[in-house]
Amino acid sequence: MGLKLIKISSVYFAIGILLGYYMSVSHSYELTPVHVHINLLGWTSLTLAGILYHLFPSLTASKLSKWHFWLHNIGLPIMMISLAMIVAAQNAAFVPGTAIGATLTALGILLFVWNILKNLKA
Repeated sequence: MGLKLIKISSVYFAIGILLGYYMSVSHSYELTPVHVHINLLGWTSLTLAGILYHLFPSLTASKLSKWHFWLHNIGLPIMMISLAMIVAAQNAAFVPGTAIGATLTALGILLFVWNILKNLKA
């Protein structure tokens, strides 16, 4: 699971960098919140989680790791697409999507934290 998360995080890294590049070239920075969240919650957080899962295989034995994986990877795209639509299209109809995606992502991250606290042994 660790290596799978690292691979997925590299896709988020490419998306985040390309979005940043687009904003720089177009001089339009309205999607900055999307860029930042993709890089932080996609690239950085998933890379670190993947490294921890890889270094400590006992963490992947828990069902918490699978819940973290799916909630994070379902919630984040929902949140980012919805947030992009709110900002770029100025369409508040996507606020519930952002809230749902953020909730799923946050739950996944909280399960990851619980997994670390419960199952990471010295």
